[in-house]
Amino acid sequence: MKKLLSSSILALLLLVGCAPSEKETFDKAMDIHERVITLDTHVDINVNNFTEETNYTQRLNTQVDLVKMEEGGLDVVWLVVYTGQDTLTEEGYADAYENADAKFEAIHRLTQEIAPDQMELATTSEDVRRIIAEGKKVAMIGVENAYPVGTDLSRIEEFYERGARYMSLSHNGHSQFSDSNTGERDDQWMHDGLSDQGREAIAEMNRLGMLIDISHPSKKANIETMKLSKAPVIASHSSARAMNDVSRNLSDEELMLLKENGGVVQTVAFRSYLDSEKHAAWQEASRTVLEEEAGKLGFELLNWGDIREMSEEERDEYMEMYRTAQDNAEPRITEEVNEMYPPVNVSDLVDHVDYMVDLIGLKHVGISSDFDGGGGVYNWMDASETFNVTHELVKRGYSEEEIAMLWSGNLLRVLDEAEAVAAEIQAQEE
Repeated sequence: MKKLLSSSILALLLLVGCAPSEKETFDKAMDIHERVITLDTHVDINVNNFTEETNYTQRLNTQVDLVKMEEGGLDVVWLVVYTGQDTLTEEGYADAYENADAKFEAIHRLTQEIAPDQMELATTSEDVRRIIAEGKKVAMIGVENAYPVGTDLSRIEEFYERGARYMSLSHNGHSQFSDSNTGERDDQWMHDGLSDQGREAIAEMNRLGMLIDISHPSKKANIETMKLSKAPVIASHSSARAMNDVSRNLSDEELMLLKENGGVVQTVAFRSYLDSEKHAAWQEASRTVLEEEAGKLGFELLNWGDIREMSEEERDEYMEMYRTAQDNAEPRITEEVNEMYPPVNVSDLVDHVDYMVDLIGLKHVGISSDFDGGGGVYNWMDASETFNVTHELVKRGYSEEEIAMLWSGNLLRVLDEAEAVAAEIQAQEE
């Protein structure tokens, strides 16, 4: 274990005008990173990576697997049961439930059958600390979009019993529970915030101790949610709208209400949410290179709308070719593009952390990646580079205690508080 410089020595160095060297800062960050619990609240999954033949014990073409988590010192990942929004019909609900069921099964298969000696499922903060003390990585479960619940609210308790500890009431597109942030694109809304069923869902989630995730619903739905919820809420993967005006980020009004509610916003490493203009310039220049490399493979790049219309098999095949083109283009992008058009990076991520810490206080801010769902910034492009976030926080002057709060302490506190609220509600029902 490396020995940290004492605070008195650091103070003396500063007094004589000699700041810590880059090596001293790096070593300090390494020591802190080793000691704190690093927790990422949003990692998407593909059930095809949870089989006996292909799974997280291997180095996969994913941003997260157990190999990369070990390399980057990432301790805890919330694996996401994500379902895209579709029609509000019995057929739509049935298909959505089937999708969610498969993802729950995949996560349990990983932690119970494939790699129980390397990763365990946690549902409480005590579980997290115990599993890490045993030398294993931690999986937790979040549900992105309550659409699979359908009209049967008993499924919320089913999801809770299967390990889910947060759920968002909508994704991109209005659900039966809530308007989505995407209503801003065309000013079309379904519920003017929450539906009556959405309000019932909030009460049920409070009763169970399941955190409510406000990352995707509309601003109006989020404001009503925070006023209704008896427990703190989270935004599992959002950043500051004042820093970058996109509908997926939280406005100052929402952030101040989140502070009042006692919740936490998990600052997301999603490039176009952190700095849209910077990312667009880099993306345009990079795409030219990527198209050239794809052309060499006889492969045509498609837009996201076309990709979404593919079957899962077609999409997997497309993404495999896309990753090959990306791998071939990466050295050229680094050499030809990055100097002229810098990519959105870890510093841009921590700029949002700084802003929200200044606005609502450190105890209400955390960190997330949205890996394998579009997330990743330069120098934190996958789990193996997780240390770089801690390094940047140390360079900004955050203490070990503050970094521990940002990485996991705040989120685990909110989880504990939601459990306490649930215990009170259940006691009153007896």
